[in-house]
Amino acid sequence: MNQPAGTAVPTHGFEIISRQDFSDVTYLLEFRHPMMARAAKAGQFVIVMSHPDGERIPLTIADFDRERGTVTLVIQAVGKTTKEMQQTCKVGTRLHAVVGPMGIPSHLGASKKVVCVGGGLGVAPIYPQARAQKENGAYVIGVVGFRNKDLMFWEDKFRKVCDELIICTDDGSVGIKGLVTLGIDQAFKNHSDIDEVVAIGPPIMMKACAEATRSRKVKTMVSLNPVMVDGTGMCGGCRVKVGEKVLFACVDGPDFDGHAVDFDDLMYRLGRYKPSEKEALERWQESCRIRGDEALAQAGMNR
Repeated sequence: MNQPAGTAVPTHGFEIISRQDFSDVTYLLEFRHPMMARAAKAGQFVIVMSHPDGERIPLTIADFDRERGTVTLVIQAVGKTTKEMQQTCKVGTRLHAVVGPMGIPSHLGASKKVVCVGGGLGVAPIYPQARAQKENGAYVIGVVGFRNKDLMFWEDKFRKVCDELIICTDDGSVGIKGLVTLGIDQAFKNHSDIDEVVAIGPPIMMKACAEATRSRKVKTMVSLNPVMVDGTGMCGGCRVKVGEKVLFACVDGPDFDGHAVDFDDLMYRLGRYKPSEKEALERWQESCRIRGDEALAQAGMNR
């Protein structure tokens, strides 16, 4: 379609070429960034600004396609910025800035049998981990958890890279009824030679996964995504306690030994930001309401 004379075609930023809505709060954005797609590895993340005045938010890479030159993010609209992106990020629009890939890529050792566990939004970033483990020669058992069948996504993608796939739902509408820890138990019941477990999801879920494997003395890695500002370790917002050390998720992670992470401290620190996050969301929602009222008033004047 030809642009009208004098209309500038935006060339800055990174074009969104695909969007998919998995539910009323979870959506996928695939954007074009050939250099990042070539460099990306499992376990890494990006920092995104949707517009020039937007907040910088860290998002784990859910997929990347080196041939297409694209990177995929799966986002849950829970705060001001992610809800704003849900409204504004459409196919053909552009992300203002994307920094990455950041973080240390997941270490792929000599594990021969690996359980990759994703719960809720953690299902998306566990996918490249499962694919990388499979490409590394491991036997991969996928364990994915959702609240119900309607919120499921990427089952076909997982079946292509997993030798076995265990699905868990809170309501039992598909697969095992219960939490992903029941899926972990089933995997260990069927396989006595599991070398490693990788878990991604809410902190409370990752803590439960680590406890499920502690007595079994099986290596368990988790991916942490705390509050982050600059992504260089300078702001200190993403510091986490791992054993006797204080580390930074952005430069020392995001993958850490799940048996050494102080999850209680992590959840306490995340809770400290809740009032500010709530205030920012309420201000944004109020500004949306005001803009909507003004638009309706203007439409009435133009009749």
